[in-house]
Amino acid sequence: MGSKVVTKTDFNDIPLLRRGKVRDVYEVEDKLLIVASDRMSAFDVVMDDPIPDKGSILTRISLFWFEKLESMVENHIISSSPAEYPEICRKYSKELEKRSMLVKRTKPLPVECIVRGYLSGSGWKEYTKTGAVCGITLPEGLRESEKLPEPIFTPSTKAEDGMHDENIDFETAVGLLGRDMAEEVRRLSLKIYEFGRNLAAQKGIIVADTKFEFGIKDGRLILIDEVLTPDSSRFWPMDTYAPGGPQKSFDKQFLRDYLLRIKWPKTPPPPKLPKDIIEQTREKYLDALKRLTGQGL
Repeated sequence: MGSKVVTKTDFNDIPLLRRGKVRDVYEVEDKLLIVASDRMSAFDVVMDDPIPDKGSILTRISLFWFEKLESMVENHIISSSPAEYPEICRKYSKELEKRSMLVKRTKPLPVECIVRGYLSGSGWKEYTKTGAVCGITLPEGLRESEKLPEPIFTPSTKAEDGMHDENIDFETAVGLLGRDMAEEVRRLSLKIYEFGRNLAAQKGIIVADTKFEFGIKDGRLILIDEVLTPDSSRFWPMDTYAPGGPQKSFDKQFLRDYLLRIKWPKTPPPPKLPKDIIEQTREKYLDALKRLTGQGL
């Protein structure tokens, strides 16, 4: 396997802003230092067992997409090379290498921008009950994992760590963001998704759905957080796609399926993960990186 497993960072002389499920975020001058750990979460619970190299893989995939999307939308990246970070960060270069980004500090929007091109997950559950997803009525008779007639924008609230995000309709998003901003993030989210879906399709990957986050800096809308990764998206192999049930995946769905099989109640404490589940989960992430970028670690 690759580099040393990083489950948690502790940079004592750099102020820690927050420790998320996967990322440790530090304040560096007027910027943020985002470090992707190898922590793994499922059903909003962080597992005790990390996935080796996961943080590096997620960072590489996000950087790949940020670069591809530069002409479409401004992003928060300043640098991903520790040699270019402020002096205070330099002594931690070894831990920061390949798994960190120095970024612009923005005011994050209070809405997660989810785009669905296929009917799966919470969208499928909602459709089976109401025939709609986030207030958008869909055709009757769709099957699980079926491709939608066109991609749909289905926002959600941002929950605190350990809580579940809540799907909302567009008018609720308007109430949170204002109409002009809500319409702009919907337009951008759909545009980015279609670009990403088309590029991934050339590499044999279906992007079934994904989540984007945006922030505001000096009045400008900026793409932040991570982009089109196996943590923020459902990635399915195109060659085994068969609507009518769950799909094989390159993402954490593999782990979720294992946890469902063992009937874990989705509440802490998490179960001990077998070695083969850890290794196979890592391989899923690594396969996504190799397919998308043409490069491994």
